[in-house]
Order: sequence, then C-alpha cells, then structure tokens
Amino acid sequence: MTRRECDVAIVGAGLVGSLLAIFLQQQGQRVRLFEKRPDMRVDDVDGGRSINLVVTSRGIHALSQVGLKEKILAITTPVYGRMIHDVQGELIYQSYSKDNTECNYSVSRSQLNKELMTCAEQAGVEISFGCELEDAEFDKGVLTFSEGEVHTRRVYGTDGSGSAVRRILARQKHLSDRIDFLPHGYKELVIPAAPDGSYLMEKEALHIWPRGHHMLMALPNQDGSFTVTLYLAMEGDVSFATLNTSERVTSYFHTHYPDAIARMPCLTTDFLANPTGLLGTVWADPWFYQDKVALFGDAAHGVVPFFGQGMNAGFEDCTVFMEAMTKYGDDYSAMFAEYYQIQKPNGDAIARMAIANFIEMRDHVGDPRFLLQKQVEALLGRTYPELYLSKYSMVTHSLIPYAVAEQVGEIQKDILEQLCQGIKQAEDIDLEKAKELIAQKLTPLWDAGSGDLISSPNPS
Repeated sequence: MTRRECDVAIVGAGLVGSLLAIFLQQQGQRVRLFEKRPDMRVDDVDGGRSINLVVTSRGIHALSQVGLKEKILAITTPVYGRMIHDVQGELIYQSYSKDNTECNYSVSRSQLNKELMTCAEQAGVEISFGCELEDAEFDKGVLTFSEGEVHTRRVYGTDGSGSAVRRILARQKHLSDRIDFLPHGYKELVIPAAPDGSYLMEKEALHIWPRGHHMLMALPNQDGSFTVTLYLAMEGDVSFATLNTSERVTSYFHTHYPDAIARMPCLTTDFLANPTGLLGTVWADPWFYQDKVALFGDAAHGVVPFFGQGMNAGFEDCTVFMEAMTKYGDDYSAMFAEYYQIQKPNGDAIARMAIANFIEMRDHVGDPRFLLQKQVEALLGRTYPELYLSKYSMVTHSLIPYAVAEQVGEIQKDILEQLCQGIKQAEDIDLEKAKELIAQKLTPLWDAGSGDLISSPNPS
C-alpha cells in the first residue's frame, strides 16, 4: 500500500477545502488536498446537480484575504434584488438594499470550484483526485484512502454535508451529529440565452416564482442563460414522485409557471434526465477533536440554500480560523476551541434562518402584507441608516455575526408588525413611533456590546 506524508491533509477539494488550502499554504504549511471525485476540470462530474451560488460579504471578505477577490468576481454576475413572478406573469421587484448600491454575485458552483482548485495549485497545494477516505486513526495521524495511507500532523474535514471525516469522528465517539432533511428536494433546469446571446429576463435579479408549497428560482449566468431550480415535495400528489412523464411535467409548468415554461425549450428533457437533490441541515457538536482534526463548511454545519449563505458561511469559517491561528501560533487545541466557540452559534443561527427564509420566499414574498413590511423596512433604513439595518442586509452585506443578525431580526419583526398596523402604504407610518420603538428595542442591544456592528461596511 502506498504511503505518503504531509504536514496538513485537507479532505475534500470543494469550495471551502480549496480556499482553506490556499489560506494555509500562504502561511507556509505543506498542504495536500484529497478529493474522492475525478478532477472536475477534466471530467464533468456535477452535471445537472449544482445550484448556482451567490457570493456575498463574508465570501468577498475571505477572498480578499487571499488576494482573489477581483479574480473571482470577474466570473460572477451582479444581482441587485428579487424579481417576483405571479401566476399571471406580473412582476414585482424587491431591491436588496435601501438605495440599490449593494448586490450579491451569482456564480456557477462548478466554475468557481475549478477556479479555486487552480488557484490552490498555483499557490503550491498538491491535489490528489480519486482518493476516497475509508478510515482514520486520528490520534496517530493516519488516514486510509482508497489509494493508500497518508501520515499527517493535522486533518481538516471540508468534504461536505455527507462528510467522511465527520462520520468517522462520530463512529469513534468524538462528536455527535445528525442531518435533518426537508420533505422537499430540488432539480436543476435552465432558461437558455436568446439566439443573439441576450438575457430573456432581467439579468440583475434573482427571479422567484413563489407558489406556496413549491417554488421556482433562477439566477443569471454570464453567457445570457439562467440556472433554474425547482423546489418541490419529494412525495405527494404534486411532487417529484408524480412528475414522471413529459406530459405531467408540461402540464405542471403550464399551470404554475406559464411565463417560465415559455422560455424553457428543453424543459422536459432536462427535467427527466437531471437528478433530484436532497435538502438537509447538518448539526454537529463539537467541530473538532483535540488538536488533531477540525471540520469546516458543510461538513460542520451544512445548511439549506435559501439564504445563499452555505458557501459564504464556510468561507467565513476560514477567516475566523486564520484569525485564531494568528492569535495562538502553534497551540492548535486553543485555536480549534476558539474557532468552534465563535462559529458554532453562528452556524446554528444561519441554519435556522435559511429554513425560515425558505418559508418566506415560498409563501410570503407575494403577500401584500409582507410586501408592505418590506417597504416600511426600506423606509426605516433610508431614514435611520445609523440605527436600522435589515436582517437581510446584516446577513448578506455585512460581517455582523449570524447569531446577532438572527437576534436583531426577531426584534425587527416585532417593530415592523407594530408599525404596519392600520396603514396601507409605507409612507403612512409614524416615524416618531418608529424611532421610539428602535430606541426601546434595538438600541439597548447595540449598547450592550454590538454598537459598532450597525455601521459595519460591506467589505471591499
């Protein structure tokens, strides 16, 4: 059996693993990445399963730390708000920010992964493909892969929600874990570019077709196409289980998404050929074992994709960990413990908020009362920019901890409900009452230790 040695072994060459490898290599460590799949730059291994991603503040900050911000943003498409499509094809636009100066960046998961792997190799990282982790003796620093043994000082698990590293740690009683699956799954589809290469819909928006217990979403690509994702129950009368013929798929889309199907010439072929993905939340505790092993990204805290934060949360893990590394030097026990203590509450918070955002996008974004509250919230942000920042902006356009954003969001929800009672348009709110409620409910929280967070800039 082949035996190899390295200072650091990272299991999983996905987005987080590739970025973490770059961070560590830049710190002078000898890093090897191990990936069970073939090299996706050579073989298409993700066809039909990838969801387009959005790069937001935490991801941008992490990329900036390793000098890759401009390189990665060059392969993205900016998205400034949500475009809501009702059944009749009427459109309602909701900006992500109070003045349309903030945006998210849509990017192909596979294209981003390829770029990061190449950047890791350019930094000096060696990547071994086709290496599936079978077992490990973490106390001895021995990993058993399908291709042989690896001896290493330290192991980082970045191998996704189905993490083999986490599974082995759980089997050895070093942590507890579970995955909670939604009853919904997802399927990737496509709206192609027009014959002249132009976009068939507004290109600077996330498109949403909310339909109660199911939903369609679309994000733009640089080539004029949109990556479309259907979220639907796995079982039931209207579900992936029952949409099993071309006729049923066509009928379903004509009924619920008529303006979308008009732009999807390959719908039935794609629908029946592409796999149906599962949606689950990973809960693990703790995320590390002694000074030997640590988990990052989905391996530690996989989330459903409805706040666009899975990758961004994983990238933030890397920046928090690197700050701990700078603080503690060679004391990996202290380093791992601080990383976990900081990020565990945030990982749990974004997991809860992602599920809540699924319900919001599916059920509420077309509701008049919900739209009124969003309009009032935008007005508060414009009127009191130093006092009020929406939960969405805190999550996506700042570095405010997820746990703080969740806590503040619950208070804001109560404020908005009070301000919207008895009014029909945002301009009718009592601004003095709004300022009083903010002073009573929000200001004490900032004064208690988070006062510097309300004005946190979108990282550049």
